[in-house]
Amino acid sequence: MTAPRVREMDLADCDRVSEIRVGGWRHAYRGLMPQAYLDRLSVADDAERRRQFLTRAPAEVVNLVAEDDAGDLVGWACHGPYREGEAHTADAELYALYVAPDRLGGGVGQALLRESVRRCTAAGYPRMLLWVLRGNARARRFYERAGFHADGAEEPFDVDGVAVPEVRYARPLGG
Repeated sequence: MTAPRVREMDLADCDRVSEIRVGGWRHAYRGLMPQAYLDRLSVADDAERRRQFLTRAPAEVVNLVAEDDAGDLVGWACHGPYREGEAHTADAELYALYVAPDRLGGGVGQALLRESVRRCTAAGYPRMLLWVLRGNARARRFYERAGFHADGAEEPFDVDGVAVPEVRYARPLGG
C-alpha cells in the first residue's frame, strides 16, 4: 500500500469507522480491561452514536479517516480542543486514533497523526495532549516515536466498575 489518503470523515463513513473503532478496542485493550465489556461493544450502536455526534459536532472537532489504495477505510482519528472537565483549554487533544487491526504497522496511524498535528498546528494550538491506557505499550511507543511524552498526569478510566489507568501524553506544536 502506498501512503494512505487522509480526508475528513462524512456520514457515509460511520459504519466502517465504528467497525474500526470496536475492532481496535477489542484488539488493543484485550487483557487491559474487562473482556465482558469488550465483548458487549456493538458496531451498530457505535455507528449510531458516530452519526449523531458528526451531525452536531462543533466546527473545531475534526474527524479524519484514512483510505488505502482501493479507497477502503483503514483508520480514523478525531481531535479538537483539550477538555478539562466541562471547559476547553488553549491546547488541542487527540481524542481518538484507531487503525483496522489487520493494517497495524503499515503507516496508517502515522498518516492520521501527522494530519491531526498539522491541522492543530495550523489552528494555533500551542500543544497537543492525549490519553492512553497505561498498559498499552504498543500505543505508548507509537506516540513516543511521534514526539509525545508522558507529562506525569494520570487518571483512572472506569470500565464496568474496574479502574483502568490512563496516562496523559503531550507534544508541543508550532515553531
